Amino acid sequence: MTPVAPSPAVAWTRTLAVGCLLGLVALCLAWELWLAPLRPGGSWLALKALPLVVPLAGLLKNRMYTYRWVSLLVWLYFTEGVVRAWSDTTAASRALAWVEILLCLGLFVACALHVRLRLRAARTLNERPAS
Repeated sequence: MTPVAPSPAVAWTRTLAVGCLLGLVALCLAWELWLAPLRPGGSWLALKALPLVVPLAGLLKNRMYTYRWVSLLVWLYFTEGVVRAWSDTTAASRALAWVEILLCLGLFVACALHVRLRLRAARTLNERPAS
């Protein structure tokens, strides 16, 4: 059986998921090292970007399992963004928190749509009569 090329919608959700994940990694590093660190000169909180690097290979390899667990992992970062958007005292940090919230929502939507579209495509493929 030859592999079926992904639909444009599936390819788009994959691109969006990878883009949001890379954006989230870059934001976490830049936020805690340069833009608005908790301590001058950067903080160890930049290590929060490491768990986001782990699923990158799975998303690039188009592994369904990775899309599923990333859609759960992202809520930890969303929660951090919400807490810091309302509790941080500097305007720069609050703005970065809102960017984190938007990237998290984009990543979640992309992962959820990706899984839904791939499952629908697999169901359709399995329902076709054999020729």
